[in-house]
Amino acid sequence: MEDIFQVGAITSTHGVRGEVKVFPTTDDVRRFKKLKEVLLDTGKEMLTLEIESVKFFKQFVILKFKGIDSLNDVEKYRSKNLYVTRENAVKLRKDEYFIADLIGLSVLTDEEEPFGELVDVIQTGANDVYVVKMADGKEVLLPAIKECILSVDMDERKMMVHVMDGLLDL
Repeated sequence: MEDIFQVGAITSTHGVRGEVKVFPTTDDVRRFKKLKEVLLDTGKEMLTLEIESVKFFKQFVILKFKGIDSLNDVEKYRSKNLYVTRENAVKLRKDEYFIADLIGLSVLTDEEEPFGELVDVIQTGANDVYVVKMADGKEVLLPAIKECILSVDMDERKMMVHVMDGLLDL
């Protein structure tokens, strides 16, 4: 399972006082208000940056980091990704999972027959859709609804599904 989760990507600098414009990659952009620090992937190392201030502008988050006070200091971080540790990640409710943790789960049918491996999650407006790669290489899209996803066992790394009528029809 992943220990860090991406929460955003620095798109550009903002002003001359060391602020950056961040494109959020998290479900809830307001979570930045609660964050005290983020990890910045420089490509060579992970730097821990303490957040000094947070503002919102259109679909972006404007962040100011402590100790970075000029345009020149922050310019080198353009196009870099921001992460949080699992401890600083949002708290999940019952039956909620991080996408990174779902990827790679073994998928079994409700008759306990091997069905495939969960390889991707597509986020839609209504519900997520799980992409399952079957043994023959074909991919099946399963809606993440209670009628289809019967159980998820993160300890055993297994998901039990009910393949609804019509999902396997070509």
